Amino acid sequence: MVCDDREPAQSVLTGQIFAVRFQEKAGDAQGMRTVQRCWIRYGLALGAPMLWLAPGMSVAASAATVSGVVRDTRGVAQMGAMVEVLAASGSVGTAFTDMVGRYRIVNLLPGRYQVRATAALFMPATRGNLRLSTEMRATVNLTLSMLSDTAMWLPAERRRSDEPGDDWTWTLRSAANRPILRMMGDGEVVLASQDAREGPHGAAIQARASMMSGDGGFGGGGAHGVVALVRAGNDGSDGMMRADVAAAGMAYGQAPATELDAGYERRGMLAGGSRLVVSYASHPEMMTSGGAGGETMGMQTMRMASAEKMQLGDAVDVEAGGTVYMIHTAGAAALTAQPFVSVTVHPGEVWAVRYRLATSRDLQGFDDLDSIAAEIPVAAQCGVRLCTESGSHQEIALSRRAGGGLLQAAVYHDAIGRSSIAGTGAMSAAELAGGGGSSGVVIDTATGSFRSLGAGTTTNGVSLTLSEPLTSSLWAALEFASGTALRTGSEPGPAGLQPASAETATIAMKGRVPRTGTELRAAYRWQPRHLVTAVVPYEAFSDQAFLSFYLRQAVSWGDRLPAGLEATIDGTNLLAEGYQPFLSADGRTLFLAQSPRTIQGGLSYTF
Repeated sequence: MVCDDREPAQSVLTGQIFAVRFQEKAGDAQGMRTVQRCWIRYGLALGAPMLWLAPGMSVAASAATVSGVVRDTRGVAQMGAMVEVLAASGSVGTAFTDMVGRYRIVNLLPGRYQVRATAALFMPATRGNLRLSTEMRATVNLTLSMLSDTAMWLPAERRRSDEPGDDWTWTLRSAANRPILRMMGDGEVVLASQDAREGPHGAAIQARASMMSGDGGFGGGGAHGVVALVRAGNDGSDGMMRADVAAAGMAYGQAPATELDAGYERRGMLAGGSRLVVSYASHPEMMTSGGAGGETMGMQTMRMASAEKMQLGDAVDVEAGGTVYMIHTAGAAALTAQPFVSVTVHPGEVWAVRYRLATSRDLQGFDDLDSIAAEIPVAAQCGVRLCTESGSHQEIALSRRAGGGLLQAAVYHDAIGRSSIAGTGAMSAAELAGGGGSSGVVIDTATGSFRSLGAGTTTNGVSLTLSEPLTSSLWAALEFASGTALRTGSEPGPAGLQPASAETATIAMKGRVPRTGTELRAAYRWQPRHLVTAVVPYEAFSDQAFLSFYLRQAVSWGDRLPAGLEATIDGTNLLAEGYQPFLSADGRTLFLAQSPRTIQGGLSYTF
């Protein structure tokens, strides 16, 4: 900013004229403070400081201020984002966010403005129709969305209720925390942005202990104690270990069910990264057919899951990886591999085209490893060999951003070799042995539920998704899809299921409730009640038909309770809809259900 270089004697004007001239010079909000210092310097040189200082003080007192925090859609503060205050004539103020995503723009004249935040690889975020009055202090928090974030409104897999925080918060989540290097005028390279968790004293370590109880469904019944340890390194790497020990098996004279998970992430080139998770699970409460008319207790699984992602400029995002399962039960073992690949092309700022190939419902993308806990695979004796659920999903989706929302249309092809069919009821050994011929059955003796492997289906379908933000942290979405599922037929039980064309619709909400801090995920997924499998098994919430919800709430009571205490409740199909009864071989009434009712709750403490 260049000060007025006229002679001080020529600058001696009335206070009113001075104020007008000062406002004209203060058109650039970022240079206003510099101009004020120049006029004060002339006033002092003339020996009349009060004449020149008083008008400037009146303008500063009447000016407004805009401040706030810039985050991404997952709540991670963004460093180095540019925030502009825009009037009809253009930009009147600019600031960059600091290490924790905060910004502040001062000395704004009363009027109507827009506030816009921009950052590399993010869609611009705008708050319109902001009215500033005299001496107003406005708070405007903005949320940036990644260009590659084409389906942010729902998770792509079933989240576990006992995971730490918002499941596993990786350093590279949506590449939001990557460092930004700037070249200064003198050639010096400085770090303009870094992870907010990084510090000069080494890696951050966080521990979390949880106690969950309730009807957790297949493989998750009874009380569970979970301990998780997360280590976030200064080099951008993350590591996590998790142990889950259940007490449900003790009532059956068995060892308790145990799950052990370990995961690691490191940063990669091209704004990408890689993740690796290794898991071991032992479930002695599981009972399967031994293949010779007898039953066998126990199932052990080992899993190795990996995912890689990279960004080729702003135009192409690539994700690839997969899961390898080693399953042992009923005196037999099986090894299965389930790869995935996803390629997203951005022809413009609002359009995106994606191709996706998935062979597992649990792991279909990089973000699915936010949770390192895995669901129990369905594996049972089929004749003389061990069978597992199998299938593939191919999809082409076109999406367009409209304002802060998203509209997506997709066509897909599913080829499912064996479908997983869920059921409840006390199945006897006779029924278990009867199911070992053509379709394997595995029973969870702790919860009285079972899984069966049924016939496969092949289908083509379409899906339409519309999502809109209700607030800066809460989203709502509608989804409609068509496809093929299995329904009950003339013959009772899993053996009589037949494929049928059907439609499904979902209404969902996800995010944090303003002013309460409550983390919410709720959905009602409707489909015809006579169906016992999902219409679109590879879509989000496909395993949560009908009314389901998840709540996480921080618990506080002044100084009486320690900080870091949270309560969680997780329920699926709360109205118990879609149950299909049938008689077993010994005359017992059993039920098939696309999504059996489960409810689980507990407390967790982070320290």
